[in-house]
Amino acid sequence: MIELRSLAWIALIGLCLSVPSHGDHGPQTWQRTHASVVAILPTWPGYDRPGFGAPRGTAPEGSGFFWTARNGSQSTPFIVTAAHVVSEATRIEARDASGNRFDLELIAIDAASDLALLRAPTEAPGLETISTMPPPGTHVCALGNPFGVGISMSCGVVSAPLRDELGMQSIESFVQTDTAINPGSSGGPLVDASGVVVGVMTVMFSRGADIDAGVNFAVSGDVLVDRLAPQAH
Repeated sequence: MIELRSLAWIALIGLCLSVPSHGDHGPQTWQRTHASVVAILPTWPGYDRPGFGAPRGTAPEGSGFFWTARNGSQSTPFIVTAAHVVSEATRIEARDASGNRFDLELIAIDAASDLALLRAPTEAPGLETISTMPPPGTHVCALGNPFGVGISMSCGVVSAPLRDELGMQSIESFVQTDTAINPGSSGGPLVDASGVVVGVMTVMFSRGADIDAGVNFAVSGDVLVDRLAPQAH
């Protein structure tokens, strides 16, 4: 009997080891989202083209995404980004995943939540916003333009939902994530495995270096809807 039990345990362990472990996200997350993500290229005062003169703590390029304030997949001309990416820009351009460039019109800027809404001259599939905040451990991915190298995706988990009282901005309702974020990622979407927006990447926590430390924050989807949806019409 002991030998049979031992053999059974060995077989069970072998079965577990033979089954590959993986996150919920994968290539399907990229396919559902990347066409909606853009690089944001602000031109700052005193310069005639983007990439120069960005204020301290702001990357020369940022990120954004086509967003629909209503549920359901549809095309939209509205683009969301972080307010600090475009707050002082004299001109705002976007570069999509195919390399096309076009000017954007600033519709609304909400410094209190670090969110901004822009209008594009063309439409693209809009990402929708999650209706219920996911719990810690939920797989999420951030799409954006880190260091200005182009649109890419990094994945991790929700570390904690609804962080506040961090002293970083007036309205705080952050999703904390360990997803890799770097300068240029600000304004990009944090999405769940199905490509629905959980939050908008806004800030990374670092000590003495402008590099990812695994503690990053996104403005939660409920704040996005509350602050910008009335402007998206």
